[in-house]
Amino acid sequence: MKRPAPIPDLSAPLRRKRALSEEERALWESVAKQVKPLRKRPVAAKARAVASDPATHHAIAKPIPVKPATAVKAAPAQRPHVPPLAPIGRRERTKLSRGRSEIEARLDLHGMTQTRAHRALTGFLHRAHQDGLTFVLVITGKGRSGGESGVLRRQVPEWLSLPEFRTFVVGFETAHIGHGGEGALYVRVRRAR
Repeated sequence: MKRPAPIPDLSAPLRRKRALSEEERALWESVAKQVKPLRKRPVAAKARAVASDPATHHAIAKPIPVKPATAVKAAPAQRPHVPPLAPIGRRERTKLSRGRSEIEARLDLHGMTQTRAHRALTGFLHRAHQDGLTFVLVITGKGRSGGESGVLRRQVPEWLSLPEFRTFVVGFETAHIGHGGEGALYVRVRRAR
């Protein structure tokens, strides 16, 4: 005869989840800003669900009347204002390439996965924005030598164009050959208000 499996001890306290780091919290907040809530259930559907529940049936005297829909259109939901990207001016680009304007910080994404690189880029730009930096250099690398461009070289400009980065980025352009050429980007950081 087989012995039954032991019953797990449910009286033991549950393990607490770890706290989010500052970078994880910033990433979560940027994602949460882009999420739209689901539509609420219509009033009639709620009334039917409550009325069909036998536990609450005795408490309901009569069903809730549903008002017919009016012809008035609701105002469309306004999206938060996302500032447009602006190219870095020719004069500023020349100053950067000749070393007259300082590149205040650098981020090297070589060898990172897309997920890790996105997280690192978000945290880096958030810190640069908070610290009041103006120009930073993001090094993506040129990719493989087999004629195929690198994944990060293609992805980083697309990420910088997303609304989540527009609060940190004014504009970006390919760096001068002395700073990495096609494998790097000058990024102008938006000033913190």
